[in-house]
Amino acid sequence: MRTTLDVDKKLLEEATRIAGEKSMSSTVNKALAEFVRRRKLDDLRRLIKETTLIDTWREDEEAELEETQKQLDGAG
Repeated sequence: MRTTLDVDKKLLEEATRIAGEKSMSSTVNKALAEFVRRRKLDDLRRLIKETTLIDTWREDEEAELEETQKQLDGAG
C-alpha cells in the first residue's frame, strides 16, 4: 500500500542502517512489525499478571478419594 508520511529523515536513515535493510520501506515495515510484536507481548504479560492459576489437581484427587471412601464405608 502506498501512503505519504512525514518522517524524520535522519532517524529513518539510521534505522535503515541499524536494521540492515536495503530500503526505507522495508525498514518501516520491519519497525511496524516489531512494534506490533512488542505490544502483543506486553498485553500477554499484563494478562498473565492479572490471571491467577491455581493448581488444585491434588486437592481434587484427595476430595474424590475421600468421597469414594465415604461411599464404600456407607455401603458396608
